Amino acid sequence: MVTLTDNAIGLIRRLTARPGVPDQAGLRIATGSGAGALTVGVVSGPLDGDHIVDSSGARVFLDAAAVRALDDKSLDAALQDGTVTFTVTDRPA
Repeated sequence: MVTLTDNAIGLIRRLTARPGVPDQAGLRIATGSGAGALTVGVVSGPLDGDHIVDSSGARVFLDAAAVRALDDKSLDAALQDGTVTFTVTDRPA
């Protein structure tokens, strides 16, 4: 299962704590249109069939293909010039 770095946890919590965002909101990662592509976005809640990862209050919803693609990965995040960037890396052994 994908793990979240401390940076990712903090930024996901900030994104989902904004005014007007529902309490059950989280970051959804799903398969994109290209081979190996993933889409990422803040959503109000999981879709049917999503797997939910909750790490210290940072909620991530994964579709079935994203679960498989990120099984042995780590999700990191960075904030630069007001833009959040997510990076997927192999989980350290």
